[in-house]
Amino acid sequence: MPKIRKTKGIYRRGRVYWVTYMGVDGKQKFESTGSTLKADADLILAQRRLDVDQGKAPISNRRDRNFTFSDLADEYKKVIVNQKSSRSKLINIEQLRAEFGSIKLGNLTLSAVEAWQARRLSEERPATKEGGEIRQPVKPATVNRTLACLKHMFTKALDWEMISDDSFKRIKKSRMAPENNRRLRYLSFEECETLLACCDKHLRPIVTVAIHTGCRKGELLGLTWDRVDLKNGLILLDSNTKSGKRREIPINKTVHTTLKAIVRRLDSPFVFVNPATDEKGKLRNDGRYFDVKKSFATACRKAKLQDFHFHDLRHTFASLLVMNGVDITSVSKLLGHATLTMTLRYAHLSPNHLQSAVDVLSNHASAHEKTKGHA
Repeated sequence: MPKIRKTKGIYRRGRVYWVTYMGVDGKQKFESTGSTLKADADLILAQRRLDVDQGKAPISNRRDRNFTFSDLADEYKKVIVNQKSSRSKLINIEQLRAEFGSIKLGNLTLSAVEAWQARRLSEERPATKEGGEIRQPVKPATVNRTLACLKHMFTKALDWEMISDDSFKRIKKSRMAPENNRRLRYLSFEECETLLACCDKHLRPIVTVAIHTGCRKGELLGLTWDRVDLKNGLILLDSNTKSGKRREIPINKTVHTTLKAIVRRLDSPFVFVNPATDEKGKLRNDGRYFDVKKSFATACRKAKLQDFHFHDLRHTFASLLVMNGVDITSVSKLLGHATLTMTLRYAHLSPNHLQSAVDVLSNHASAHEKTKGHA
């Protein structure tokens, strides 16, 4: 079989050839030829470039092909496969595909999206196992993350010329549901000890480090030994933080003792290793934990902690610091918050912050009286 020579501006997705070129507006254009023949792609690319040279906006026939939502989902999955949040996005994509998969992109209406949104917010969910309890509807934050995924999919669909501007603007009008982010659940020192005593052997060091560092679950489960500096007492976080920004977390004695007691494995780079193996006896996913939801829920049940989630360990870290006199600015830096506003939710826990505020006036008045007396 003769080797097909590569041409700049032509590539394949699956068996179908695509072309890319710079439009008259200076933006990169991507277009499917709909053909498995490179000769067709050569002709289409030459025509598009000729149109651009003559100052014409190339007429793409992509919008007339009636792409379905499933077509968009397939293309979008290729784009996000290497992103940090790809696992959660893949779940959102499949949920949306189950709802809108067979609908043509140009026929997806705002009312259909809003009806889906309302149903998700109000319908009870089936039990996870036979005989189990019916679950409550998903929370607004969950629906909003899925809706954000849908909007971004349509942004990419517009870039790829799979939809018209009107279709894009129609979906962009969908609004997020109001969220209640004021929830602040945290543990006392005594409750922390009780929870740790109820944790399984593999879970206890993870929970210990979470309580004493304020790290997010993803940051801990993705932590590798090359980012742990026991000699200088630091954990270095960069690529696996929520913001993608570098963060240095000091290690206290408890964390140092906990990490030092962990046996470092040669077959995994991760600090906390999932011992599960595949059929060949090798660690799955290089030993990475993707979640500890079940074991953590079991520990909470044994400790008789209700309405407590793993992320609340981060709230516990911040709350205990503030209640013991650590200033908000330091707590904000330790948490890696982008703005101080995000940390102010813990300010009311400070034992002296209100008293200190009103004492400023009293101190000022006393100083003024002394000045008058000397005069």
